[in-house]
Amino acid sequence: MDLHPGEELVFEGHPSWRALLAFYLTAILAILVVVVVWSLVGSASVAVVVGLVLLAAVIAAGYVKRLATRYAVTTQRLQIKRGLLSRRVQQTRIERVQNVTTAQTVLQRVLRVGTVDFDTAGTDDSEFRFVGIENPSEVVEAVDRAQREALRHDQSSV
Repeated sequence: MDLHPGEELVFEGHPSWRALLAFYLTAILAILVVVVVWSLVGSASVAVVVGLVLLAAVIAAGYVKRLATRYAVTTQRLQIKRGLLSRRVQQTRIERVQNVTTAQTVLQRVLRVGTVDFDTAGTDDSEFRFVGIENPSEVVEAVDRAQREALRHDQSSV
């Protein structure tokens, strides 16, 4: 992230690998089905090789999916960057953040991941959220620190 003069990075992260656990488990079950069916119809050794190749592809896809999303909180902005080849960047000024909400299902609490949802002034962008973030309370604290820093900076410049 290119920082503006006087801007400091408060938080930077990616979705946690634990947030992709459902993706991994579903893919592994699908791979097991493919391996079992292939073993019944054809060669068991070929089925194992196909299963291992598919497993490697799933692990790589999950890794790329996780690293292709980057969340950042600075003393001036919130930013979400998505994509490797094509890019989608969403950002808002820290002063525009009015409410910060965290949500965690029971499973997410066990996995220590969750979603941090930001309500911003003057926008209808309901999709400004950090999804699958590890330790969501840390993000909320980072935003609170950034907002206090921005307020202190505004008051000192008056």
